[in-house]
Amino acid sequence: MAERSLSQRAVWLTLVGGMLTGMGNGSVFGGATMCLVGRGSFGNWGGNGSLAYSAYTFSGFVDWCMILFGVAYVLILGVSMGRHGKLEAMAAAAA
Repeated sequence: MAERSLSQRAVWLTLVGGMLTGMGNGSVFGGATMCLVGRGSFGNWGGNGSLAYSAYTFSGFVDWCMILFGVAYVLILGVSMGRHGKLEAMAAAAA
């Protein structure tokens, strides 16, 4: 049985670590943006029910920043794990 690649072995690490890191950075970005812009044209705070995920509300904008940053970090980790796995495979083949 062939050994699984690094990206296959680290699927959960990639998903959980990427979403946690990305959503943390997204919340900081969303919070900093809202501090810079202020409440502006956001007439509704949006903290109740589905309004919490509407990008046209104050809270929804930050939530969408968190989700998008999380997905981006998962993709970045997936690419980096894949490339690192290829480097490990080349090193193992050379040895």
